[in-house]
Amino acid sequence: MALSPRTEPDTVDELLVEVRLFSAEFPVLLANHLPMIIVALDRLGASSERLREYFETYRTTNGLVPTPPPVAPIQRDRWTDALGDRTREYDYRAFFEAEVRRIGIDSAIQTYLPTLIPGIGASATHGMMRTAYGLMRMDPTEVGTALGYWSTTYLSMPRATGATPTTDDPGQVLARACGLADLHQIEAETDLLWHNIRAAGEKPDFAPVVDWLEIGPDTGRRLAATSLALFAATMDFSALHALTGSHWIRLIGPHLDEADRPALQRYFWQIIASLVPKIGFPSLPSAEQLDEWRHLPAPGWPEIAAVATQSDDEHDISLVFSAREEEAVYGDRLYRVVAARRMGLIA
Repeated sequence: MALSPRTEPDTVDELLVEVRLFSAEFPVLLANHLPMIIVALDRLGASSERLREYFETYRTTNGLVPTPPPVAPIQRDRWTDALGDRTREYDYRAFFEAEVRRIGIDSAIQTYLPTLIPGIGASATHGMMRTAYGLMRMDPTEVGTALGYWSTTYLSMPRATGATPTTDDPGQVLARACGLADLHQIEAETDLLWHNIRAAGEKPDFAPVVDWLEIGPDTGRRLAATSLALFAATMDFSALHALTGSHWIRLIGPHLDEADRPALQRYFWQIIASLVPKIGFPSLPSAEQLDEWRHLPAPGWPEIAAVATQSDDEHDISLVFSAREEEAVYGDRLYRVVAARRMGLIA
């Protein structure tokens, strides 16, 4: 199918209106990626026909369900009372859509997101994903919906205490987390990603992890580089969320007050550290190994994007889009290599 430079905006907007009729999760407690993937497909060059085809395939294959019915309005002065209550999805979405209309996108982000950041594992970080995609388009309804999604699926994890950090290297945080005895005894309720995150957060040994990373001006780049190395070494589903998540926090950060940006990085990396058991307690590759992979033959982004837009796997599309966007910022060719490998274009 031929690719167009961009889908006409009306198609994307039309489909986003329709997808907001559905819950942000589908049975059983799986993240509904459809609104974000519609945008990613558009940015990768998919035609309007392909977007509509993907919409129908995703909707029917995953059995998307309507947003739960309203329970009671969320009150502005007590808006945190129901955090993490999935029965309140309609109420939180309605509240935040109204707040974004009332005070604007950036003011809503600056007012409410600092409280939500410690629960960044919400729906396995997909509340963060939807927020990032809404901000990428500066779409007020999507931003409001995303904040509601983050709130209703808020995931409590150990809080930062202000203890002295132990390293400015995100890779060292992962390596040290791999050595925690408690993380070798994880018994998650199910194999859901957020259940694994929650199980790690409940282990006493894991509590200090959130304080380990020293945040500085270069932390965003180092998180992205470590996430890329982690995914290149493992090609693991959970590690994929480190790479894409680094993209999402990069999109969200500029909309926060400067003082609140370090928390976004800190709590995001706590979530990635919580996933080391699920990834298999990985070791990061050497600089020499990364450089060898970086120089592997790989097709260009147009070819990778063309293959990705024909995939029905939301994680293929998400990964390729984020990798392309991150390479454009950081200039690391390894993003193209891992995207090509994910799409089966190279071994």
